[in-house]
Amino acid sequence: MVNTADELSRDVGLRLRAIREAHGLSQRELARRAGVTNGFISQLEAAKINTSLSALKRVLDGIPLGLSEFFAFEPQRQDKVFYAAEELTEIGKGKISYRQIGSSLFGHSLQMIYEVYEPGADTGRVMLSHEGEEAGLVIEGRIEVTVDGERKILGPGDGYLFQSNRPHRFKALRNERCVLVSACTPPTF
Repeated sequence: MVNTADELSRDVGLRLRAIREAHGLSQRELARRAGVTNGFISQLEAAKINTSLSALKRVLDGIPLGLSEFFAFEPQRQDKVFYAAEELTEIGKGKISYRQIGSSLFGHSLQMIYEVYEPGADTGRVMLSHEGEEAGLVIEGRIEVTVDGERKILGPGDGYLFQSNRPHRFKALRNERCVLVSACTPPTF
């Protein structure tokens, strides 16, 4: 069960992402304009942090948009059903490509991603953790998945399923590219 603070954080995050995208701004550009870090914007949109109204106002000044306009904004749920490969939205960076089905996930509770890890790519030393569930299926190559200290190398046809609040990490092997398809609920990016 999600508590009210979690629901509010998720609503703020989804709303901020929808407004930022509607204004054609990247997370990095909004962060620059607002005088905050890119990581702060990313965590705020992913509902990984709660923020004060004054901090939110500072972020919104980078658009520019007032608090009342922000909370009155009702993003449109994307009702598109089918997506060609070239229509997937890139939300990754560096040696990891995350191509998401749908550009805006406002109003959706599921996120589906086509992931490509270049040789040696890693989600980072700091373990990931967020509310929800994750599942994935390896299509090509091999990847090392660590969940709560349990580590396994998965290959084509292998999969995983776990509660996302368990610390986790993904790491491609040094000599091969890995492709997988994953889903998580609620959306985290």
